[in-house]
Amino acid sequence: MFRRFVVAVMLIAAAAMPASANTSRIKDLVDVEGIRENQLIGYGLVVGLNGTGDTLNNSPFTRQSIQSMMERLGVNTRGMNLRTANVAAVMVTANLPPFSTQGTRIDVKVSAMGDARSLQGGELLVTPLVGADGEVYAVGQGAVAISGFQAEGQAARVTRGVPTVGRVSNGAIVEREVTFAINRMASIRLALRNPDLTTARRIAAAINDFIGAPTAEPTDPGTINLKVPARFEGNIVALLTEIEQLRVQPDQVAKVVIDEASGIIVMGKDVRVSTVAVAQGNLTVTISERPQVSQPNPLARGRTVVTPQTQIQAQEDGRGLAVVSEGVSLQELVDGLNALGIGPRDLIAILQAIKSAGALQAEIEVH
Repeated sequence: MFRRFVVAVMLIAAAAMPASANTSRIKDLVDVEGIRENQLIGYGLVVGLNGTGDTLNNSPFTRQSIQSMMERLGVNTRGMNLRTANVAAVMVTANLPPFSTQGTRIDVKVSAMGDARSLQGGELLVTPLVGADGEVYAVGQGAVAISGFQAEGQAARVTRGVPTVGRVSNGAIVEREVTFAINRMASIRLALRNPDLTTARRIAAAINDFIGAPTAEPTDPGTINLKVPARFEGNIVALLTEIEQLRVQPDQVAKVVIDEASGIIVMGKDVRVSTVAVAQGNLTVTISERPQVSQPNPLARGRTVVTPQTQIQAQEDGRGLAVVSEGVSLQELVDGLNALGIGPRDLIAILQAIKSAGALQAEIEVH
């Protein structure tokens, strides 16, 4: 039954392939210190909704925001009974790209906070977006576009997607720049996206071979310290442009990743097993109910009763032991387990049992 919705993903590397086919650019393996996004957040109001906004009695923060906004515009609404349903309080989030200059535009995401049913047709009012330091880095405003919708009548409702989350394309203008003088740095750090000792050493060796001097040194599995050579002083952009195109063969830890919820299994190419025998069997119990209705004869003094009838069947599907040889490759391991005719759910249990027996030379990571 689980085979209908379970996907087993196997990453298999053929030994006959040349080593160059497995290389990657340094650009795809590391992040450069300082070249990063910054997260922004803000609180605002979306107006113009067609009766799908917050219920003010259930969302006091929306009521207070409306009153504060109207007071700033010279309208006093204190003590009045507000009953509008065309306004929704929202949280506005955005990512500030690295080296963004003043006046550039970025996208913002809008998410309802109260009990608004939909943000369709709404307009985000001016919303300051602050960073982790509390400073305003951008200001957002614009029409909200949503991907979902909701339609309802007196007896039915249809909802598709999430109509309470929307996006304003180019909806924020950058007002403050994040200062970072990369060209003045005497050394930079490269952070590996997948920390590994072997990969870090190979990247440093490739950089040193290109520069012709020992300028790169791995300080830990996830960091490489790069001293700027004399000929690249004041022009680190040119240095990084040359380095990021170098190709390196990354290494990885033998790992089996298992997602218990969805049944997804991912195996690395370096997964190996020692000699082990595997047997698998399933016990299937089927219970069927067929109630029978018993009625009295015409004009008889009786009553109609329901007589339950239950049928129970138990069947055990057992398979013999299958031997998995020592040091087999991932392809041979998959073929041997598939020969048992088992599904991904049983495969998860078998892999965990092989690991418990000490025969699986890999790390198992369960989500």
